Amino acid sequence: MIINQKFAKELAISLLEINAVILRPHTPFRWTSGWNSPIYCDNRLTLRHPELRTAIADQFTAFIRETYPDVDVIAGTSTAGIPHAAWIADRMNKPMAYVRSKPKQHGTTNQIEGGIQKGEKAVIVEDLISTGESAISVAKALEFIGVEVLGIVSIFNYGFALAHSRFEERGLNIHSLTNYDTLLEAGVKFGFVAQKDLELLTAWRKNPETWPKGF
Repeated sequence: MIINQKFAKELAISLLEINAVILRPHTPFRWTSGWNSPIYCDNRLTLRHPELRTAIADQFTAFIRETYPDVDVIAGTSTAGIPHAAWIADRMNKPMAYVRSKPKQHGTTNQIEGGIQKGEKAVIVEDLISTGESAISVAKALEFIGVEVLGIVSIFNYGFALAHSRFEERGLNIHSLTNYDTLLEAGVKFGFVAQKDLELLTAWRKNPETWPKGF
């Protein structure tokens, strides 16, 4: 679900302008999963733009304050979610933690850093949602130590049906600042992608495992 429709459109344009998102329907990227993808998203580039990262943090903060007023701690995903979680936690005067995809192999072998405690309520901050595996693994790690996950927020969401069903199965609430549909709309409107390629780009989201077969 989109947090703010107006901001979603503004953010989509900004991500395209700073090349945090690149649309390349005819020379696709290759994901580690083996999927061909017409889109590459690197939200870490938002860190280079103070006004944009501030707007992102403000939107997240306002939403969390209104939707999850009883949150105890803001938990960022390692690594891209960490700075955004820190800015949100600072604005809300809340503790902040971050969660690795797996425990580190040395020292205290921690997976969760920042002192989050059993019984606390957390909101997870992700940079993007694709298949949902990363965010769900973080939620599992927090739930394992007795933390209640109120919800997950992300900058970008591809909107895959697979991810939606995974989150629904675990009862996790997902909200994003912008998504693939909004991005395509902005991309066509402002000339980042041709109207004639819209069908090809839309087809990828429906069948990412086999795309671009049939086109």
